[in-house]
Amino acid sequence: MSEQKLALNEYLKTDSNYLRGTITEGLDSSVTGSFSDSDQQLIKFHGFYQQDDRDLRNERKEQKLEPLYSFMLRARVPGGVCTPQQWLGVDEIASTLTSSNSIRLTTRQTFQYHGIPKRNLKPLIQGLDREALDSIAACGDVNRNVMCNPNPVESRLHQQAYAVAKQLSDHLLPHTRAYAEIWLDKEKLLSTEDETVEPVYGKTYLPRKFKMAVAVPPDNDVDVYTNDLGFIAIAEKGELVGFNLTAGGGMGSTHGEVETFPRLGDDLGFIKAADVMKFAEAVMTVQRDWGNRSNRKRSRLKYTIVDHGYEKFKAEVEARAGVKFEPKRDVVIGDRGDRYGWVEGVDGKWHLTLYIESGRVKDYPGKTLQTGLREIAKIHQGDFRMTSNQNMIIAGVAAEDKATIEGLARKHGLLGQVITQTRGHSIACVALPTCPLAMAEAERYFPEFIDHIDALQAKHGISEQAIVVRMTGCPNGCARPFAAEIGLVGKAPGRYNLYLGASFEGTRLNKMHRENIQEAEILAELDTLFGRYATERNASETFGNFTVRIGVVKAVIDAAKDFHG
Repeated sequence: MSEQKLALNEYLKTDSNYLRGTITEGLDSSVTGSFSDSDQQLIKFHGFYQQDDRDLRNERKEQKLEPLYSFMLRARVPGGVCTPQQWLGVDEIASTLTSSNSIRLTTRQTFQYHGIPKRNLKPLIQGLDREALDSIAACGDVNRNVMCNPNPVESRLHQQAYAVAKQLSDHLLPHTRAYAEIWLDKEKLLSTEDETVEPVYGKTYLPRKFKMAVAVPPDNDVDVYTNDLGFIAIAEKGELVGFNLTAGGGMGSTHGEVETFPRLGDDLGFIKAADVMKFAEAVMTVQRDWGNRSNRKRSRLKYTIVDHGYEKFKAEVEARAGVKFEPKRDVVIGDRGDRYGWVEGVDGKWHLTLYIESGRVKDYPGKTLQTGLREIAKIHQGDFRMTSNQNMIIAGVAAEDKATIEGLARKHGLLGQVITQTRGHSIACVALPTCPLAMAEAERYFPEFIDHIDALQAKHGISEQAIVVRMTGCPNGCARPFAAEIGLVGKAPGRYNLYLGASFEGTRLNKMHRENIQEAEILAELDTLFGRYATERNASETFGNFTVRIGVVKAVIDAAKDFHG
């Protein structure tokens, strides 16, 4: 039987001289605002994607101009924690080197810039470096930004969990010096074909992207089960002792291709804190060696586990780690939202969670969010924590500084508006006009859509019930729509697939209820369901569980069999 042909990206990685490619030559060319097709794949490993303004695409084509190319760059910020000084540097870069003049907080607890001209890429990356920040491995077939619950209450436990997230991020970075040579003008070392250049990744890196998250129960704001690898913190007497490990989550799928599907991770068992790196490396190297390198649509870890079987995968991970899993510990996974407003930590410090609509930090008329965070950063003595819901926590505020911080937040529109329970639990991806994969709007339309949802909930007297609503412009699932009680996934301009039935806590996927429908049909469907929910729900029953109980959709137990079936 002949071997399957590898996907094109596998040859690109092999021939790239450890991610160098011809990026330097492309950077030096002023003939075009773009990179070559092969380098467009390699630059992802350096943290950025090539995009163009799709709103202007047809107009420029008529003028016989190439598309208005620019770049989206995503930083690596493990656990979403940065200092006020770093934030000021991040803000200065947004104001001087991007056309969007904004910062976008992502669903993976980092920030990204949009509208970077090619000529500004190198100055921007050097600017980040001066703030001890980078974009290494923020994209590409490697371990991406490691998430960590920013729990402001259990201060001690958060610090311990955050330390693990930081260690995972640093330990599993690519070792190639390509980033330092190309962007930071570091000395070029003689290239080598020796595999020790990348002891974990090898010459071809992973078959596809790899995502990790550290959850601190009862919070599940990081959506731990949607990650390739999830660490659920287990504490005894307030001290971290280890983690329940999950593997095989992932959101992406392709419309109409039933062999692709979102999936939640499997519970593997409990591991001691001291064994975290062994198990992380073991899972990643199994995926490196067993993952599908022929079909990128089926190359994530979730498919590796489905194709090889849970028991075989688990046994191989144990063999490579040299440690057996212990039985998983009992733990309660609860809310995926953020705690808005002031919260006091066990250390006596205060933490202010600010709602940032779709994570877009920008100055608007009468709502100067970017200026507000800048002014807070100038005086704040603690840290800034980006959340998985695209919000910002001003963390570690002394009691005597609360009034000043709150005053600035109110002055600049960062505090004061009423956030409904559902709005506070809901997120959207960027989508149009910059994302090349988007089929429909998300960020630009989402606030208006949530206004409609809020109105329907008020109409039926269920405004007190938080419902997790998520919208993406395509099925790649950057805002984790398949784990939402109401998920909307773009199909075409103004048209979405409507998914229902995920659990509120993020422990069960949803399922498609209606395909390719417009706003009026979506809202009419939800109007009817909200009416039934108001009168037929059980005590404490969440909306996702209700839609499954009354048979609107069937529960997804095994994604490989149930999600499309």
